[in-house]
Amino acid sequence: MICYLPSSCFSDGYTQAYQLISSTDSSKHYRLNVGVSQSLCAYYLDKSHRLTTPKDFVKFVTPYSLQPIADSLRQIYTNDEDFANAALTIVHQIPYEETLPAKYPAETMVENIGDCDLFSYIAASIIEAGGLDVTLLYYEQEAHMNIGVHISELLQDARDRPFYITYNNVQYYVAECTGDNWQEGWRVGECPPDLKQATVQVITLENCEQTAPGQVTASYNTLQSSTITLAASSTFAIQGTSVTFSGQLSPAMQNEEVTIYAKINNAAWTPIETATTDANGKFTFSWTAEEAGIYYVRASWSGDDEYAVADSSVQTVTVMSTFFIILIAMLVGLTCVGIVIYVAARKSNTSTPEPQPPVIPY
Repeated sequence: MICYLPSSCFSDGYTQAYQLISSTDSSKHYRLNVGVSQSLCAYYLDKSHRLTTPKDFVKFVTPYSLQPIADSLRQIYTNDEDFANAALTIVHQIPYEETLPAKYPAETMVENIGDCDLFSYIAASIIEAGGLDVTLLYYEQEAHMNIGVHISELLQDARDRPFYITYNNVQYYVAECTGDNWQEGWRVGECPPDLKQATVQVITLENCEQTAPGQVTASYNTLQSSTITLAASSTFAIQGTSVTFSGQLSPAMQNEEVTIYAKINNAAWTPIETATTDANGKFTFSWTAEEAGIYYVRASWSGDDEYAVADSSVQTVTVMSTFFIILIAMLVGLTCVGIVIYVAARKSNTSTPEPQPPVIPY
């Protein structure tokens, strides 16, 4: 038996390794290394995690950010059923722990714990990114969630009669995302017995996240370390003026996209710019701060099939408001005027001779 490998850290990012087999009856194994940058994790950490209705579940499905995982799985699994089962294999390797509040897939993969809804968000994100029609299945009375997957071909690997739910005239095979036996766990079309007669709400994914400032890295290779630097032309700026940033990606690679994140004071991390590396791995960009405050800026590279994700150190830029600058200038001007008046008065007092008493003749 090949066991699940614990997490490790590359270049201030996070990596998890997941075991895969080429098919349900195969002994050929693969290891998929998935990396998440600190910047991407912080981006999702700062997003709203509030849930008010079941329809809000869909915002936690992030197919764009997990697209590299789906692409890697498709390199091995051209069959849709095998592909969906591979996505289940990944979530079946994450230790189960009841978790609140809800979390985005990148957060869950970094923390390496979760429960039924968090596992469902990951599996739905991967399968959606892989081109299949997938839904969230919510069992309110059972306080449970799994997913439904539409597969046009007859299922071959389900060990029981395939169970599906029909919604809008489409058959969605139930796919259970919990369970810690990744080799013998639930497969697409296999439904826990206590859920077969349960009332279920089907939540479609039209409103799931369509884009993100970065993506995870996924590779069957052992990821090598990478670094990225960032420097600012000035640590002080006036509101509305530009600051130039420059950086270096190592190893030096051309035409790599670097995402720049910034946060002002205690606000959320937000992508503000993208830059492209030149032949030497260098990049520059100019940025104009429209608001006054203390800005924290860093650069992030999502890695590739050979190199792990990388984040730069955080640069701090203090942006002063134009009103404040004008006020300071006025105060300085008034101070200068006051000094001039004071000096002139002093000179006037010292240059005027004091009156002498009259001389009285005898």
